[in-house]
Amino acid sequence: MVLNDKCDKCNYTCNAIHFQYNFENWTSCNNDIDIFIQDTQLSVHVDYQVYRKALEWIPYDRLYNIKYIAKGGFGKIYKANWIDGYIDKWDENSQNWKRNNKNMVVALKSLNNSKDVTLKFMNEIMLHNKGKIDNNFIIGFYGITQDPKTKDYMMILDYAEDGSLRDYLDKNYDAIVGLRYIHEKELLHRDLHIGNILKHKYSTVITDMGLCKPANYDASENSIYGNLPYIAPEILRGKNYTKAADIYSFGIIMYEVISGLRPYHNISHENLAIKICKGLRPRFNIKVPQLIVQLIKGCLDSDPLKRPKAEEIEIILYTWLCKPSDKQTVVLRTQIEEADNINNNSPNITIPSTSLGFSYETRSLNFNNLPEPKNSDDYYEQNDNIISKEFSDSLEYCRIDIPCDYYEKIDNIISKEFSDTLEYCRIDIS
Repeated sequence: MVLNDKCDKCNYTCNAIHFQYNFENWTSCNNDIDIFIQDTQLSVHVDYQVYRKALEWIPYDRLYNIKYIAKGGFGKIYKANWIDGYIDKWDENSQNWKRNNKNMVVALKSLNNSKDVTLKFMNEIMLHNKGKIDNNFIIGFYGITQDPKTKDYMMILDYAEDGSLRDYLDKNYDAIVGLRYIHEKELLHRDLHIGNILKHKYSTVITDMGLCKPANYDASENSIYGNLPYIAPEILRGKNYTKAADIYSFGIIMYEVISGLRPYHNISHENLAIKICKGLRPRFNIKVPQLIVQLIKGCLDSDPLKRPKAEEIEIILYTWLCKPSDKQTVVLRTQIEEADNINNNSPNITIPSTSLGFSYETRSLNFNNLPEPKNSDDYYEQNDNIISKEFSDSLEYCRIDIPCDYYEKIDNIISKEFSDTLEYCRIDIS
């Protein structure tokens, strides 16, 4: 809290006071957004907190070269240049804020129909700002603006020049460090997929906190939001989201980074949910070191209690990257050499087509009568791949038997209960 020209915490004119003096010179024309931005600025007392905590209202006319980039689950992403650059610290000589990186490239993220500020928009800006504090692995967040045409509000974020990891495969552990920071703040990302993992300058960062919720959040709605291949099987069955579900998503990301393939790239999404619950997981088409396969299998275990925690994965990856003399690192190095030799001498290894029209758009999903999640029958018996080809092939079709109540129903051809069980099952009529 600040009083007059002195802060009652610092007992002098600190950064919070400088921000407060400027409150009358700007407005978003929305009281909730104004108060939110002001609160972030009043929480800043020392210089190092300015970039970490303070957001600002950024007039739309301070942005130029605005270009549409992509559509997300709840809005659109644009690329733009920001004339002023971000606030760094207070300059006593000019009695104004010193700014860095003028005309910097930024990303604008709008949320559909946010002109009447929705709870989704306020939730995202609050949780993104909370997740960014003391976390170099959450995409930078500078402030809020408003599209003068649509009146939708937009978040102004760092623009990741190198795009998603699909375009720039970087096998490092920055993403799990970012996820560990999120979990340490007792938050859940809830929409982790490779489209939200961006290569930015010298590190990898997590973005799109739109579905992020506190870890103790109790979902009262039955709708599932996300990107199907990345959603843990227990979530598909309607269970509450946990940190373990984020870990499952991270396991799928690890597969994608290493293989260069989208998960389930060659499988129709029509029956995918039921197959995932029955134990289907993506398969590598290359030789992958067994230690890496084992880590991914742990993340993708059907039992959320058996999945490793983010900090455990971080320790494993750190050991592999930074401790060359460690026994496990030595073993991994041998496995990598073996895998390289096999892959280099296997001319039949090709990257399959991924042109099945899949996207990374988050959407609402709803499934009924999915089976209890299970691992493949030989899940931990073999470590050359995530699941065996035999098991994967066995799930190509769901075998359908004549319902036991077929001749007992007289008020309809088949019962609704049996009809529901076929909703996601392909019938083999060969």
